[in-house]
Amino acid sequence: MALKILLVTMGLEIGGAETHIVELAKALKARGNDVAIASNGGVYVPEITAVGIRHYNVPMHRRSIGPMVRSCFLLNRIIRAEAPDVVHAHARIPGFLCGLLKKRLHFPFVTTAHWVFDVQGLVRYLTNWGDKTVSVSEDIRTYLMENYGVDEENIFVTINGIDTEKFSPAISGERVRREFDIPDGAPVAVHVSRLDESRALAAQELVAAAPELCRCTEGLILLIAGSGDCFPALQAQAEAVNRSIGRRAVILAGARTDIPEIVAAGDVFVGVSRAALEAMSAAKPTLIAGNEGYLGVYTPDKLERAVESNFCCRGCPAITRETLCADLTRLLALPPEEKRALGADCRRAVLERYSIGRMTDDTLAAYRATLEPKRFLISGYYGYDNVGDEAILESLCGMIRKIYPAAGIEVLSHRPTDTQARYDCDAVTRFSPLGLFSAVGRCDVLISGGGSLLQDTTSTRSLLYYLMVIRIAQRRHRRVVLLANGIGPVKKPANRRRVAAAVQNARYVTLRDPESLQEIAAMGVHRTDVAVSADPVFLMEPAETERAKKILTIFGVGSDPFVAVSVRPWKDSDGMEERLAEICDRIIEEHGRKVLFVTMQQGRDEQTAKEILARMRNSAAVLEGVESARDIMAVIGQSDLILSMRLHSLIFAARMAVPAIGISYDPKLDAYLRLLEQPSAGRAADIDIAGTMAAVADILQNHAEKVKKLEEKRRDLVAAARQNEALLYRLGGMEREGAQGT
Repeated sequence: MALKILLVTMGLEIGGAETHIVELAKALKARGNDVAIASNGGVYVPEITAVGIRHYNVPMHRRSIGPMVRSCFLLNRIIRAEAPDVVHAHARIPGFLCGLLKKRLHFPFVTTAHWVFDVQGLVRYLTNWGDKTVSVSEDIRTYLMENYGVDEENIFVTINGIDTEKFSPAISGERVRREFDIPDGAPVAVHVSRLDESRALAAQELVAAAPELCRCTEGLILLIAGSGDCFPALQAQAEAVNRSIGRRAVILAGARTDIPEIVAAGDVFVGVSRAALEAMSAAKPTLIAGNEGYLGVYTPDKLERAVESNFCCRGCPAITRETLCADLTRLLALPPEEKRALGADCRRAVLERYSIGRMTDDTLAAYRATLEPKRFLISGYYGYDNVGDEAILESLCGMIRKIYPAAGIEVLSHRPTDTQARYDCDAVTRFSPLGLFSAVGRCDVLISGGGSLLQDTTSTRSLLYYLMVIRIAQRRHRRVVLLANGIGPVKKPANRRRVAAAVQNARYVTLRDPESLQEIAAMGVHRTDVAVSADPVFLMEPAETERAKKILTIFGVGSDPFVAVSVRPWKDSDGMEERLAEICDRIIEEHGRKVLFVTMQQGRDEQTAKEILARMRNSAAVLEGVESARDIMAVIGQSDLILSMRLHSLIFAARMAVPAIGISYDPKLDAYLRLLEQPSAGRAADIDIAGTMAAVADILQNHAEKVKKLEEKRRDLVAAARQNEALLYRLGGMEREGAQGT
């Protein structure tokens, strides 16, 4: 599942956290994600841009008011333009700024704790740990809980993943040795670190101990890479030490991006954290020492203690110059075979515990947990006793609960009390301004759909209502999903512009049919991520066959063969009732089938059905009072065919592989007849009696063949409907799971 990710950090100069971010960004990009980084820049910018990662310059490296205000302004603009699925901040200032912006922009927000911070005074309040926090060690996890009250469930522990091919024994350091005129065979101890006050202690001790180290190890070179606040003073100290020794024994290389070759140029390594792990990956004997403490030469018996603090020595004794000198001198004096054995132990630890793959997996797990919606709001034509729309709602609730069992569901409904009781969800009156604004404020995701909501055939007022709901959610930075929408017809130019804007700006879109895709293209919508799915009802299971048979018995059909008829009131349909009465009589008289009128909207369809029945020569039944979509689907499934002018009765029939003849009154119904390759009886105002009877005869005479073709269509439509499920999985940063339906 590809995500759009914005990583936010102070800068991309040399440092363990910076390297972590660069390696993570490249790994996320390699897995197909769209990655951008906002930072003050630095030596790693060319490396990330070379692999297609966008970089934005934002001065987050300083705590003063001016740069922080400017950074907040720039981040606001970047986040609005990028519209990332996840914002992932590293370090205190980026986390604080993103935390401020989240209050207005409501983006999913993750942070990573690479180190422990000062928690004294006002500086404590410059920290925001996001919706979820990634900790690079167990002791930092404990620190977050104890000092900031971060919930244990919101912390994901990872490691500093190391590129074991980039840092490997196969990498040569000869170019670096030539660059610094290091004599052949001269022993070299390497140190890599950001040389700030909080990180530079090991480098300072190495430089101060250089005269003693050089007396004990002939020709020793100390190669130190990195830059920071302490660099000028350290460089001056190194120059003085070199003068006292009488040769260039201490080399300060400054900020470098060729760290694998720097490490390869050494015989041993001194340092902590990621830099130590990179040297270990290169199979260099490693002495672990830094500002937080001193662990000494790495051996396998020290692994668990090192892992607890992410190789940073927190909780270990403080570094002393005497211990450092003694241990480093002994390490350098070891025979070559013992150094190789120590190096092999080092690399084995990294291979087993510190892969980039694990780091990326851990981070993606935090993203998924952050993206997982906690509450859905569903907008549609709900609470009007329309069986088709209620079937959509039932299907949507079922899909949401399957994928996100703990998520809350709220529905905008004409009859909220009935909706709550029927679907075990929350509901609010759809035309209550306060209720609507409150419901949008409570949700993470607005689902608009399914059904034909974005059309102005019914009325412009209806269209403007659904567009208003979408706009309110977008203004409040909720994720808006247009799910299984049938777009159009939209006739008025102003309405077409409004619908195009809604579709263009929605987070995710699936459409119910190919015609809707053509319609949005004609409106000028330019998106390549819109999927043509199918009505969610194709994933709904009908009621049991025995229940359908009981219902048929109650309404006088019993086990006799019958034809289902689904009608609705419609304007401009003079003579429709007479023509349908004639067709129903001939079905009974010529084909020996009973007729059952299936009502899809209580309080509306019955009247039209009874007007037809009053004009018939024969008796027929009207299915009244059956409100369950699953029951009606099961009843339709028992029929030989359906004659219908209700879209969802056609969909129910297709779900049950029942042949259909459509009565056209709307382009959406015509589109479905074409998709299903089913015949039409003509327009509602001018039904073709002879053509309809010919279609009835063809279906009944070739029933098995017609059913087989519909079963094939059903398989395709069920598979298409699962794209709606896939979209819901995508909201949580997941791939769709499970087998295809049938």
